[in-house]
Amino acid sequence: MEATLFTKMLSDKKLTDLKKLGYKYPQADLQEFVDLLKNGFYKFLPLKDFHGSRIAYLESTTQVHLSAAKILLTPQNSTQLYGIKAMEEEIISTFIIENIDFSRDSVRKIMAGYAPSDESEDRIYGMKKGLEFISDPTHAITEENIFKLYEIAVGAFLPEDSRLLPGNHYRHDAVFIVGEKVEHTGIRWQKLNEYMGDLVSFAHDETPMNDLLKAALIHFYIAYLHPYFDGNGRMARLLHLWYLVQQGYSSALFVPLSEYINKSRKGYYDAYSLVEDNAQISGVLDATPFLVYFIENVYHKLDDALPAPMTSGVFDDALAQGQITEKEAALWRFVLSAYGSAAFSTKQLEKDFGNAAYATIRGFVLKFEKLGLLQSKKYGNRTKYSAVG
Repeated sequence: MEATLFTKMLSDKKLTDLKKLGYKYPQADLQEFVDLLKNGFYKFLPLKDFHGSRIAYLESTTQVHLSAAKILLTPQNSTQLYGIKAMEEEIISTFIIENIDFSRDSVRKIMAGYAPSDESEDRIYGMKKGLEFISDPTHAITEENIFKLYEIAVGAFLPEDSRLLPGNHYRHDAVFIVGEKVEHTGIRWQKLNEYMGDLVSFAHDETPMNDLLKAALIHFYIAYLHPYFDGNGRMARLLHLWYLVQQGYSSALFVPLSEYINKSRKGYYDAYSLVEDNAQISGVLDATPFLVYFIENVYHKLDDALPAPMTSGVFDDALAQGQITEKEAALWRFVLSAYGSAAFSTKQLEKDFGNAAYATIRGFVLKFEKLGLLQSKKYGNRTKYSAVG
């Protein structure tokens, strides 16, 4: 193949869809193109496809902006291990993605600390406990902890025929993902211990792969293996966040990644399909389409995900000068954690915070508006506030 044609194909936007690439360049030998990728462009990883061959990705096509990593590494001025607003949105979005019945009122009820009163609220409570589990940096990613996470977040709330057998960490039978046709078959259950062990080793091994891409690759691989009868998508998204937390990206707990996925759900599922469709043509399980999806639809959309850093400086200065009480400081950290940039009323803050009189809340919002940390907006006869961004 001529070098100019190869270079043109390598830089084409249709590179992640080999079938379309073949249509666009009918004069090219697609297999020769793939062979060239194998011989110097694919980065092969210590994870295997169902046939035992190593999976790969194209490094040149999967470049993540440094700004995305910077956002997720930005420390938060919060006493919370997990951003309350982010946790709420994470639960809502992950349930929408999987078409699980729930109500937003129930999510807010469970987030406020009330006990679940039905099966739907049991599932919400399980996800809340699962997110709290991964937010603890002492919980390392091990097979035993993955099993604990699954039981906490998913397994305990499944019908009997979807649960794991006693003593089993993974499913004990075949599983199929069915749409209009069988879209994916999970790996043979007899191989799950070996392949999940490889995944845990990969999570801990030093690799040249970018951390954000590695988290997305772990996400893909859980869904690819499908180690459970149900809840594989939730577990894939939890493992994604968990890996980022373990690598020190603490603000991943203040960004609802599943909300971004939900906004681009078709692309999310199409990326899974493209990986397998391409493998039918190339013979290589190339995760590039899934990684590109995450770069374009999640990581590069995070610019406005966190409160503007300028608010931190103003707050710190006012605190150092004695202008802010201890209670007001706690309220401010709660506002950033619970609402992010979303608007809230004084009544809502009084209810959600739960440990301050209304007069204290009222004085807090007026003072912080004067400091330039909060801004107000009229909604009819009501006033709502939000952190200045």
